[in-house]
Amino acid sequence: MIDSAGVDRGHLLTERPNPRSESLDCLDTPALVALFCANDLEPQRAVAAAAPALAEAIEAISERLRAGGRLFYLGAGTSGRLGVLDAAECPPTFCSPPELVQGLLAGGAPALLRSSEGLEDLFDAGRTDLEQRGFGPGDALVGIAAGGTTPYVLGGLSHARAIGALAIAMACVPAGQAPMPCAIDIRLLTGPELLTGSTRLKAGTATKMALNILSTGVMVRLGKVHGNRMVDVAVTNSKLEDRALRILRDLAGVSRDRGAELLSQAGGSVKLALLLAATGLDVEAATAALASHGPALRPTLAALGAELRPQAEAEPPQEPDAQDSAVS
Repeated sequence: MIDSAGVDRGHLLTERPNPRSESLDCLDTPALVALFCANDLEPQRAVAAAAPALAEAIEAISERLRAGGRLFYLGAGTSGRLGVLDAAECPPTFCSPPELVQGLLAGGAPALLRSSEGLEDLFDAGRTDLEQRGFGPGDALVGIAAGGTTPYVLGGLSHARAIGALAIAMACVPAGQAPMPCAIDIRLLTGPELLTGSTRLKAGTATKMALNILSTGVMVRLGKVHGNRMVDVAVTNSKLEDRALRILRDLAGVSRDRGAELLSQAGGSVKLALLLAATGLDVEAATAALASHGPALRPTLAALGAELRPQAEAEPPQEPDAQDSAVS
């Protein structure tokens, strides 16, 4: 049962009313949309202001993962769902094992589709859910709570610190309003929502942006990117096969037919196919080279004295002449 006395959270930045939207229900639709568009610039500023903490988190998480640890996201409601989403997108984007990045949501899988907000009040549930996944001292935890007061998340972070794991907090209120037990504190100060307290809006947008940066930055540090290409992408459908063939064409200068041959020899691994193209090694030797000098492709190429030969950049398409594009 909910305690009717409860805790007054009206002081939290995310719970305050936004004076810009006091007449939200009276606005015509174009004005309503314009107000949201203007207000949604704030998440970008909030994430930019948190850049030093995000960089620190990327380095610390990468160090844990290189040593055999895992990354866990923990949250409730919108925050938890965003963590689950980011974790779920890592395997298809970076060919990472599903257990490397995991998302834990208060209420489990059913809460993805049906709200289970009451479960976020259970402090011990965060620890219990982590223990059930085998969370240990070598792992990293990002506890996500827009308002910074979610007991489920605070319990998980407290457990992480107690066992010596890396504890990272992510919230959209100042630390002084809602302290969270952590080693790295990421604060995304997006301000009051246009719809008071609805943190799926600006707070959710900023959280998604920050998680994008966090997971992508970690995967770059783990050698899963070459230049700006996802060379560990899992080739599991026609779209991703096309992307893989274009990567081989653009970075190694091979035709689509030759790219398909290399990709087949490499068992669908774009990184290995690129190494085959650059070195002429057989699959066994190239695999051994990646194991010795990788997992990043660049140091492996350097160790072998090889280099990729990118396809020459095509001329950019010409902008149509104003007269040509005019409607007759």
